[in-house]
Amino acid sequence: MVTESPEKLLFAISSLHGGGAERVISNLANYYDAAGFQVSIVCLNASKPAYFLSEGIQVISLVSSTRRTGLFFRIWYAGLSFSRLRRFLKKERPACAISFMTSANIWTGLTCLSLNIPYLVSERITPDYTLNRFNPLLKRLSFAVYKRAKAVVLPSKGMIEGFRKTSPFKKLCNFEVINNPISEFPIPTKEPVYPGRFILAAGRLSPQKGFDLLIAAFRRVEEKNVHLLISGEGEQRALLEEQISALGLSERVKLIGFRENMQDYYRQAELFVLSSRNEGYPNALLEAMSMGTACIATDCEYGPSDILESGKNGLLIKTGNIYQMATAIKMVLDDPILKAKLALNAKRINETNSLANTSAKWLELIRRSTKI
Repeated sequence: MVTESPEKLLFAISSLHGGGAERVISNLANYYDAAGFQVSIVCLNASKPAYFLSEGIQVISLVSSTRRTGLFFRIWYAGLSFSRLRRFLKKERPACAISFMTSANIWTGLTCLSLNIPYLVSERITPDYTLNRFNPLLKRLSFAVYKRAKAVVLPSKGMIEGFRKTSPFKKLCNFEVINNPISEFPIPTKEPVYPGRFILAAGRLSPQKGFDLLIAAFRRVEEKNVHLLISGEGEQRALLEEQISALGLSERVKLIGFRENMQDYYRQAELFVLSSRNEGYPNALLEAMSMGTACIATDCEYGPSDILESGKNGLLIKTGNIYQMATAIKMVLDDPILKAKLALNAKRINETNSLANTSAKWLELIRRSTKI
């Protein structure tokens, strides 16, 4: 695809800790590196990559200090981030910069504008929890950055309306929708990853993911020989551990942390539950479906309704309703025919959301934006 003089692509994100946006960037970076592009990833904060990255990909961290809340630190952090990012971009002069998540979008956009470098920004979750919460001045600054981007890339169609329900983003007209790609996992092992049957959930341990709701719903599931495993790390670990203990579920609910062999857990799980209060386009749901796992998901904003046709390739339930969640879990556990049907149809996501298809859409957008 690219031979003599490889074009440079730069991805930017806050960090490369485990998460959906981080996985998407890692997948895209690996794909374009293999295609012959010279790929760099800039992290606003120091972080060890949670996902595999090809040896040819350059990873740069702008600031290594731990984030603090004081005004002086914020000013220092802002100045250092901007100056270091600008210095790197000026040196490398990538054909295009692609940033993920709000903070990286703003810093990358401002820097690229100062250097006349084409850039794309991408939001991954509902703007109600990011841009729409900004003060009027910061909203106007963000709008100016997003308006001048070659495109604002969103993973689901519903997010467009989420932007347009508040000023000044009602005026944005450069949206592009590109769904997340399926992660390419190694072949699952046949060795048991857990001594017994289990329901699986995965994601950052944060209020957004609704694991507190899932734990409360799981308490109502009467099959004592089925456990609940939640994979991920985050700020709510202590609170979730307290909830598990208070509900007397310490023997049945396990917080297993971040796991690199998620393909084994997806393949061996009885079912996968997405309990989120909000999303952008949930990678964990895609991954579980790609491995042929029967799935239940909340019909939250945004993404699950773009992915699941309830009753066909998964079950959609009302967001925040623990009783409906518990009923859906028991329904799948008690009906092997329904479970098999959902699992079989779920695997078709491998065709619609393949890494090759998604990467081709991104490359077409990059080419339109830069003429490379």
